[in-house]
Amino acid sequence: MSERTTVHLLRHGEVHNPEGVLYGRLEGFRLSERGQRMAQAVAEDLGRGDVVAVVSSPLQRAQETAAPLAAMLGVDVSTDERLIEAGNRFEGLVLGPGGGLLRSPRYWHLLWNPFRPSWGESYRAISARMHAAVVAARDSARGHEVVCVSHQLPIWTARSSATGRRHWHDPRRRECALASLTSFRFEGDRLVGVGYREPAAGV
Repeated sequence: MSERTTVHLLRHGEVHNPEGVLYGRLEGFRLSERGQRMAQAVAEDLGRGDVVAVVSSPLQRAQETAAPLAAMLGVDVSTDERLIEAGNRFEGLVLGPGGGLLRSPRYWHLLWNPFRPSWGESYRAISARMHAAVVAARDSARGHEVVCVSHQLPIWTARSSATGRRHWHDPRRRECALASLTSFRFEGDRLVGVGYREPAAGV
């Protein structure tokens, strides 16, 4: 039988963002105290398994989410740029209550195509880089488990691609909570299942 490998895509924990900035790939956005507790809860959950490597997006919130698990396992956090947040032309803006910013005519030219989407990195590009990151992680930890810390949209896009869902969607319907795990199970090179759970749900 082919070796069984699991690649866990872990969304980062809660971010300290009192102003409600759409932070995207901006530097300087760290985990909140609650986010730190989420990261610790995930570490305690996964630390009992067969995780042999921890890989992370380069962004601070992802690196901070990865750190407790890596410390528990006694491994270094590897960085993979392909796990980074999706590019977004609203980055740095404050959305406002009820999505008020998006009602401003000055931004309507960015909203013409929700299927690509026109306001940021294409779903196709996100899917391609996330697939490459998952395959690389799988190949680095064959027969074991590996954790890749990333962000909501890249994780959801990877899951949609793997399960045959369309890429365009209502963001409010994503099943990808803070500090949640979307797990890709392989037998050899073949994907045999995708699971989801929330080990930090009680935080």
